[in-house]
Amino acid sequence: MENLAPPDWDVVVIGGGAAGLMAAIHAAERGRRVLLLEKNRKPGVKILMSGGTRCNITHSCDNRGIVAAYGKPGKFLHSALAAFSVQQTIQLFEAEGVATKVEDTGKIFPVSNKALDVLEALLSRLRRSGATLALEEPVNELDRADAGLRIVTPKRTINTSHVILTTGGQSFPGCGTRGDGYRFAAKLGHAIVALKPSLVPITIDVPWVNELRGVTLEDVGMKVLEKDKTLSAKRGGFLFAHFGLTGPAPLNISKAISLHADPKSLELELDFLPGRIDAEVDDFLKNESLNSGKKQLASVLSEQLPRRLADTILTLTKQPLDRKASGLAKADRLQLVTAIKHLRIPVRGTLGFEKAEVTAGGVSLDEVDSRTMQSKIVPGLFLAGEVLDLDGPIGGFNFQAAWSTGWLAGRSV
Repeated sequence: MENLAPPDWDVVVIGGGAAGLMAAIHAAERGRRVLLLEKNRKPGVKILMSGGTRCNITHSCDNRGIVAAYGKPGKFLHSALAAFSVQQTIQLFEAEGVATKVEDTGKIFPVSNKALDVLEALLSRLRRSGATLALEEPVNELDRADAGLRIVTPKRTINTSHVILTTGGQSFPGCGTRGDGYRFAAKLGHAIVALKPSLVPITIDVPWVNELRGVTLEDVGMKVLEKDKTLSAKRGGFLFAHFGLTGPAPLNISKAISLHADPKSLELELDFLPGRIDAEVDDFLKNESLNSGKKQLASVLSEQLPRRLADTILTLTKQPLDRKASGLAKADRLQLVTAIKHLRIPVRGTLGFEKAEVTAGGVSLDEVDSRTMQSKIVPGLFLAGEVLDLDGPIGGFNFQAAWSTGWLAGRSV
């Protein structure tokens, strides 16, 4: 697909990730002469890594559900989702031979569980669109020019009237996403909202957390606390790791830690049985103490929690591991309830951009026309995907924003 001949390109897309591929496809299918510049040896590297190499394409909700997941900034996505909805996303991939499935969490994956199938579908559509893909061609400069915009690469200088900037964020820099787009946008006069890692594992300096590495729970409630004030609260899957905590719930609250000036001043509060109120847990322990007195308390707790976690909770509450369930005093019960429902752990920080799934911050949404994705500052410059100050929770929401904003930009050029 590479062609270094010097035609006049109607549109140059910078960055061959999710948003860039979608933008290039749609612009080319509309008859535009499109050049897609990608600095890596292959496009879509982050697509291949996402979802544990399965690629969580989108989420099984309607457009309003996507908007709501983003909170206040979600309203920016109304036009993009109207242009290219969740349902249209699914239809596009299924039309390219990628059957999809909905998991219990609402996440939508390819039935094959192969991110490569998602990327191949996009590249197949890109080839048919007539767009030209230039690989291993990074952009060194992006400036205004008399006739629009000027792009300088190690191979050529390109003048064009329309540029779509889809360079991604700073997360997973091993994919090549090193924040180039922020530099280009700032040089052209855009304000860049401070960049922080989001959807990133949380680091903890507590020995027992490290000792529980590998223990998973399907549903844990989590809060980020600053002197008893809740900064963020989420619920979902959870995994103890050698560095601290990961999984959907920790990733979804990690932004509050990344944005804080002093993460070490924060605490996490963990609720290991979020589906039950404190009184229900207390009643369970009281009944077990009366009716299962001969059983070890650890065995009783392991009916509700992983055994290694049950043992740890006993240790944290200073209960012998071989203690019988019988004769559990009220004070001991309440200690256990507190440890199960309100366990507090000091925070160290996060694993940073190296392991973050998305970047919080980016080009200010106030400076981009959400109806077209065109810059309000630089005529002919369009922006889509993670380069924008728009980051959603885990679950396919960020991919949907990339597909939709990319498609709308491709429609607008």
